[in-house]
Amino acid sequence: MDISLELYKVFYYVATTLSFSEASRQLFISQSAVSQSVKALEKRLNHTLFIRSTKKVLLTPEGELLLQHVKPALEMLNEGESLLSGDTMLKGQLRIGASDTICRYFLIEYFQKYHQKYPDVRIKITNSTSIGCVELLEKGQVDLVVCNSPNSRIGSHMKVQPLKEFHDIFAADPGSFPVSGKVFQLKELLDFPLLMLSSKSTTSEYLHHVFATDGLKLLPEVELNSNDLLMDLAGIGLGVACIPDYMLRSHNSLVPIELASPLPPRRLILVRHDNLPVSQAAKRFVEMF
Repeated sequence: MDISLELYKVFYYVATTLSFSEASRQLFISQSAVSQSVKALEKRLNHTLFIRSTKKVLLTPEGELLLQHVKPALEMLNEGESLLSGDTMLKGQLRIGASDTICRYFLIEYFQKYHQKYPDVRIKITNSTSIGCVELLEKGQVDLVVCNSPNSRIGSHMKVQPLKEFHDIFAADPGSFPVSGKVFQLKELLDFPLLMLSSKSTTSEYLHHVFATDGLKLLPEVELNSNDLLMDLAGIGLGVACIPDYMLRSHNSLVPIELASPLPPRRLILVRHDNLPVSQAAKRFVEMF
């Protein structure tokens, strides 16, 4: 089938940005030209590649399948052009998925080092829960994911690289809850108003499993999507927040609650899709660990 490479290039930019206007800006062509190219490609392939609405653009299953093949092909062409032109500067795009907590408290220093070393690589960060990030990886919408483990969405076709071990802790404002110098059993935590991440998070899945293993039913007072907000609420005495231990140093007013049996450790992991090629930009990022 004789289809212009330019049509695939336009498709690639729309598919990776999920925006006709952003693809137009990056390609330096009009939005109308982008739309016409996508329509032409869909007509030649006899498949709808995007679901369009006034608020967002989504890939169809056919579009996701096509992206899995177009993305590595275009990236290999770009790398070949750079080698032939003698340009040794790494270019392209790094697409990574991670939660706001992992970005802020773990990845930010790696992003800084990577950007300093490879300034011509565009870093696209997609924020979601650890579960949501793995789902993005499954759809080919990100190259890499840094998330919490255990993670129920990670499949056997994904490659996992451990990065950091951490513990979940319960932290409180000592002026509101006199917990300093005391040791608590897990069941005693249920006497406090507990502030936790939402039920759609790996943290919630993990904690409910830990409590259930001890025959306890976990009923949080508040469930939110932000660990930072959990700490802020704990800081004003609204309850006891469950957070990763590496966050506590940023909030001087909170103190950890000592447990007779600390919670089992978890890990931050880097996840790749075994069935999808990894770009040079993504490979260089993985090498930093």
